[in-house]
Amino acid sequence: MSPLVFLTMILALGILAQWLAWKFKLPSILLLLGFGFAFGQWSGVRIDDFLAPGDGHSSPLLSVVGLFVAIILFEGGLTLKFQELKESGLPILRLCTFAVVLSFALTTAFMTYALGYNIRIAGLIGCILTVTGPTVIAPLLRHVNPTRKMGSIVKWEGIVVDPIGAILGVLVFKIAIASDFVTARTELLQSIGVMILVGIIGALLIAKGVEFLLKNHLVPDYLQPVFLLAVVAIAFTGSNQIENEAGLLTVTVLGVALANQKSVSVRHILEFKENLRTLIISSLFIILSGRISAADLHASLEKGLILLAFLVLIGRPLSVYLSLWRSKQTTFKERTFLAFLAPRGIVAAAVTSIFALEFEEAAVHGRFGVQLSPLIAEQSRELVALIFLIIIGTVSIYGLAAAPLARRLGLASKTSDGVLFAGADAWARLAAKPLQEDGHRVLLLDTNFKNIATAKMLGLDARRANILSEFAEESIDFNGIGHLVAGTPNDEVNSMAATRFIHQFGRAGVWQIAPADRNEHHTKSIAHELRSRVCFVGGPDHSQLTSYVQSGAVMKKSMITEKFDFDKYRESYPSALILFMKDLKGLRPAPSELTKVAEGTALYALVPPTELPPTA
Repeated sequence: MSPLVFLTMILALGILAQWLAWKFKLPSILLLLGFGFAFGQWSGVRIDDFLAPGDGHSSPLLSVVGLFVAIILFEGGLTLKFQELKESGLPILRLCTFAVVLSFALTTAFMTYALGYNIRIAGLIGCILTVTGPTVIAPLLRHVNPTRKMGSIVKWEGIVVDPIGAILGVLVFKIAIASDFVTARTELLQSIGVMILVGIIGALLIAKGVEFLLKNHLVPDYLQPVFLLAVVAIAFTGSNQIENEAGLLTVTVLGVALANQKSVSVRHILEFKENLRTLIISSLFIILSGRISAADLHASLEKGLILLAFLVLIGRPLSVYLSLWRSKQTTFKERTFLAFLAPRGIVAAAVTSIFALEFEEAAVHGRFGVQLSPLIAEQSRELVALIFLIIIGTVSIYGLAAAPLARRLGLASKTSDGVLFAGADAWARLAAKPLQEDGHRVLLLDTNFKNIATAKMLGLDARRANILSEFAEESIDFNGIGHLVAGTPNDEVNSMAATRFIHQFGRAGVWQIAPADRNEHHTKSIAHELRSRVCFVGGPDHSQLTSYVQSGAVMKKSMITEKFDFDKYRESYPSALILFMKDLKGLRPAPSELTKVAEGTALYALVPPTELPPTA
């Protein structure tokens, strides 16, 4: 197989796995691992066959993986906003400190006393298995769709703990190969000092420099995403040259710093990085899972399953429950969800590959003494397959169990077909009420106090906020909501809102009512590409919807059946404005061009009083 065919297969399989996961609502990581392993076994080809050999940090593959992980961590840092810490800052702090220490201690002790590993190797595994990471957390959160609070905690923990775990690995390695206590202490303090200087202070200085360049328009817009990509690569590589694994800390802090400055917008850069992240994650999982042979997995299967059971049933739950003990900012249900969500990802695999080689090399050179060196060398060679078993196991278990557990605990909605209304006018309130009564989440946003007050008196969830505000996008919990209906009296605001929320709901989930100028000359109407899909059958604009409500129209739900098909529905209610429809795919706004409706579909429509039965 040629390198071109191999790379093409990697890209194709990665995107196919992502699409199938979206189509059938499955965790994408499971499919990526399965596709990668199957492809590796079927083809017998590994990425290593096309790369020059190398050990540890000199390995071309591990260098590429490290750089890709740095990009993912930087993108993850860009999503971390300090305002999220107001609600869940203390739990995040505890999870990133106490829970890490507990997890490290418990795993190290178990590896030493239960599985018989040398304390040095056990300590290394204990460090590596503290990490989760955005490569696995981001796809899982997209699949589970938990509450905003839970999503924030899991996201912060996954991104912040990643560099911490890698740094702990460096420290453990330096302690392990130190000749005496004094040397170990000196090496430890020196490494910590350098990492703080490079990883935190250095990253903040780089962030200030980038902010200055962008604020003064010294980098053109079209170059900004790739410019940041180059900055991330330079920061990561430069930091690693100064201190091993300091690069992950540097790029994470750099991302967080840029995300929380107020001088320039990095939204367009974040969108570029998110698209790049999808490609990177897809490719990495396919490539790395394809490198593992069935023989490698079989050799480590027994120890891997024992360690997996310990991590899932004892290690993670104990770490979470003890670190969050008496936490007033988390409920028992929230702690339970966190206790059973800790998948391991690419960072664990990459760091293991590097340190396994370095431990083996140190053992070969007799750094651990005549008696211990052969044992450590042998155990080092087992690490990659062992950790990959843990990755497969945790991803499989949490990938399949996280969503049902979150729904069972009330931390995620069973469906995500609720509606966010931009505007709380009379027609929006009238339309939202029956949807809420049928169990769908509805949320109305409006800047008009009277509209919001009236909506709340009707029992609707309504907030006084501008749909275009930062609050609307970053502070509101969209759990259970899958659609935006932009229906304010201002057509320009509707178009802008629809465009802004594509990031949240996707293009298929953003709608706007028909603009009043839709039939105007193209020089007077909003450009077509700035509009989203027009909702509601026939494309009524704001004035038409308002007119219907003022005439006494009511929202009526009708079921389309074999006997009462869409044609008969139209005969019964010729002037009805069909607003929403619900079928096996869930609830959604009715498209303006709707002409056919399948049996079993429920229609929610504004029906004029003249077409209602006399008893209604």
